[in-house]
Amino acid sequence: MNFRFLKKIFSLSVLVFWGFASQAQLSAPGSVFTGQTQYPVFSEIDNMFIFCTEKDFPEGSLSVETTIGGTKTFEWQKYSNLSASFEFYFSESTENMVSSISGLDDGCYQVTITQGATVETYRAWVMNSWFEVAGSVTESNCKYFQMEGTFTSADLKYYDLADNSEVSLFKDIQVMWKKGEEIISRINTPQIDEPPYQDTEYDYVVYDRFGCEASIKVLYESIVPKASFIIDPTEGEAPLEVIFTNTSENSDADEYEWFFFRDINDIKREAENSSAPIDSIMEYAYNESPVFTYENTGEYMVKLVAKKRSEFHTCTDTSYLEDYIKVDSSFVDVPNFFTPNGDGDNDEFVVHFWSMKEIRVQLFNRWGRVVHSWENNNVQGFENTVSQSIWDGRMGGRPASPGVYYYVIEGLGRDDKKRWAHGFFHLIREKK
Repeated sequence: MNFRFLKKIFSLSVLVFWGFASQAQLSAPGSVFTGQTQYPVFSEIDNMFIFCTEKDFPEGSLSVETTIGGTKTFEWQKYSNLSASFEFYFSESTENMVSSISGLDDGCYQVTITQGATVETYRAWVMNSWFEVAGSVTESNCKYFQMEGTFTSADLKYYDLADNSEVSLFKDIQVMWKKGEEIISRINTPQIDEPPYQDTEYDYVVYDRFGCEASIKVLYESIVPKASFIIDPTEGEAPLEVIFTNTSENSDADEYEWFFFRDINDIKREAENSSAPIDSIMEYAYNESPVFTYENTGEYMVKLVAKKRSEFHTCTDTSYLEDYIKVDSSFVDVPNFFTPNGDGDNDEFVVHFWSMKEIRVQLFNRWGRVVHSWENNNVQGFENTVSQSIWDGRMGGRPASPGVYYYVIEGLGRDDKKRWAHGFFHLIREKK
């Protein structure tokens, strides 16, 4: 039988009895969590106060308030697991009703308030919960990067006051990685696929069930580019000049590759008639923001490859147009009448056309005689539909007779296809 422990239990029980009789209280200003002991042997229950602190900077504090008036002595003691007994810590005699101690290391603290024959005793455990954290990027390549977080933490424990056995306190430590307010992982070594193309800070956070936590910021320095571009215009008639504006991010200015594809319809037709690989590229460019002229009609796709070189990697990203560049088909539009009466309104026979390389117009009277011819074998340099005055309604300098005339139009479109149109129109002369 261990008589020393039995004697101590008896003494503590008497002291606590006196404490309950006086209605004083022991508090822990600044604590974040209050729990109760679960001694394996000792039959009493004590409060435990948890403080969130930094390593080597304990912030535990206790304060006792009594109803005993007059001068009294507050004697504070701290439990030693080496001697299995309470040892002197601090003492003061005062008329104050409150006594406090602070900057406390982990341990069980007991305060005895004495005034003559009146004795009150209270005790509680103080524990400082802290973390030390570190974090870094351990791997970075074009497809993913990996971070690693490590930590050390306070080992929270107390001792059974009956047999001095050690009891560990479960902290339920959790970790998480955050980007801003978004939690991206809850493991120490996450792998992040599809790395961001901007330098990004991540927070490594470690916390326990008491609400204590520590964190560190880890900077990911991006080695991947983001390819993007805009175009103007997106459609029009041939020849169509398109300006490509490079809007890529985190890429090397001298490492761009542009791929200008052939007309998608030509590619499909060629693929239908052949099992061999199709060369779909029309032209390449390597400057930052090229200007490209589409000479022929069709629907065209463009691809941009951006690169970022770092010490160990060359990362690339590819961007395609969301839709095809549409270069309009060849087109001819002929009016069905004109009125060459000199009033300034519809006085000439005007033909509208676009995306034509060559065009020839012949006009006939109702007996099949050619009354006028017009042609252009090198149509170029326009941006919108061409409106060309073909005939002013005169033959040999004299006004042609009113009536029905016939037109035949032949030409070659920018799609290298022949265009042919024919029909009737009316020459009307009204009196002024």
